[in-house]
Amino acid sequence: MTVLLPRPYWYLRHGQTDWNRAGLSQGRTDVPLNETGIDQAVEAGRLIEQAIRAQGAGAITRIVCSPLERAHRTAQIVRDELVAYGLPQLPLSVDEDLAEVCFGEQEGQPIADWYDDWIAEQYTPPGAEPFAELKSRAARALNRATAADGLALVVAHGALFRALRAVMALPANVRLPNAIPLSAVHDAQTGWNLSELP
Repeated sequence: MTVLLPRPYWYLRHGQTDWNRAGLSQGRTDVPLNETGIDQAVEAGRLIEQAIRAQGAGAITRIVCSPLERAHRTAQIVRDELVAYGLPQLPLSVDEDLAEVCFGEQEGQPIADWYDDWIAEQYTPPGAEPFAELKSRAARALNRATAADGLALVVAHGALFRALRAVMALPANVRLPNAIPLSAVHDAQTGWNLSELP
């Protein structure tokens, strides 16, 4: 059974790419941020800085990101923005298991009905990673990111966060907008609660 450590974390999907704008399935294809995506990452840095100032000692202590350029660049921009606002430079590490799912033959194609069936674990495109495997991989990565003391900011991908939502016993097929920071907190009675920052 796939389970998450009940530790709080912040999550940020990467900024926009041209494929996001066109509604195409990116998966492992290493599409860079476009100009809008860079602006979104800068704005995410501002929002995170405000949240850090508001929370003080409860703020993030490290950034862990996907190896794909769109997420790694977003993480770098956020880290640099925090420094520009006068905050200490946070350690930034890469976890290969935070990479986006491989969509197989659907990469570069429009997102269509197959996507809902994939999340429901009723269909996997040829050459793609099954949703069940993505859930296990995403949970392992998040547990590593949150194992140490302090609060982690995880910068990764949309489909990967759908997998995390499923593991958190939340509705899985919910689109996460580009570069909107989220806080995830576990409560023993109510389970996982997500809220936008700040």
